[in-house]
Amino acid sequence: MIGWILLGVVAVVVLFWMVAVRCRHGHPAWAELRRYRYAHRGLHDKKNGIPENSLAAFRRAAEHGYGAELDVHLTRDGRLVVIHDDSLLRTAGVDVKASALTAQQLSAYRLEGTEEKIPFLEEVLPIFQGKTPLIVELKVEGNAEKLAQATCQMLDQYKVQYCIESFHPKALLWLKRHRPEICRGQLSQNFIKERSGLPWLAAAVMTNVFTNLVTCPDFVAYHWKDRRRLSLLIATKLWRGQEVSWTIRSAEEMRQVECDGCLSIFENFMP
Repeated sequence: MIGWILLGVVAVVVLFWMVAVRCRHGHPAWAELRRYRYAHRGLHDKKNGIPENSLAAFRRAAEHGYGAELDVHLTRDGRLVVIHDDSLLRTAGVDVKASALTAQQLSAYRLEGTEEKIPFLEEVLPIFQGKTPLIVELKVEGNAEKLAQATCQMLDQYKVQYCIESFHPKALLWLKRHRPEICRGQLSQNFIKERSGLPWLAAAVMTNVFTNLVTCPDFVAYHWKDRRRLSLLIATKLWRGQEVSWTIRSAEEMRQVECDGCLSIFENFMP
């Protein structure tokens, strides 16, 4: 009797695991998106004065025929600023948060000691019109729905191929409910190993992309060093979701992930 109970419990767990990591398959955007490699935060080159997430980095990516990954925050006055960290300490040397500043205030700062300013999304998008695609990451600061909506409205104004990704499931859930036609992706990594500060249960859920149960993304963008996980295998093989690997830093790493059918987000070398 105990054996049958245990077998039943195992069957329920396995079934839940399989369903919880589901993905949507067959989005028409893949016909274009799969043709490119994606420069992480643009094709930046700090040694030669081209900072990450700068207009110069994005122009360089497009000129070399690469797509680009970029990060979007909302400013205090509702503008979409392209920068990775909310804090400007690392990128601009000032201990303030982009989300706490107005667009006018942000315009006063420069990136990494250069003359490159912190760009807004509407300045980046024209660079890629009619050219290579973008992977747009939503950087949620307690404003998932507002950020997702504002980003979509801005993207609607330009003829750019793109997909949207985020670590935050609420952003993907908004896209699923309100803009289901957009190709959406769940960002993840091994949050348990990284000691991310998340409670253990939340870290386990995010590591195993169990939020796919409600968001049903088109792809999972996973840290390439952490990608040998059962959840990712089920999501990509059973559900046929696309895998995207970040951040690739050598030709050998790129060869490994692309041999498995992954899209590459790369930096610090020229493929």
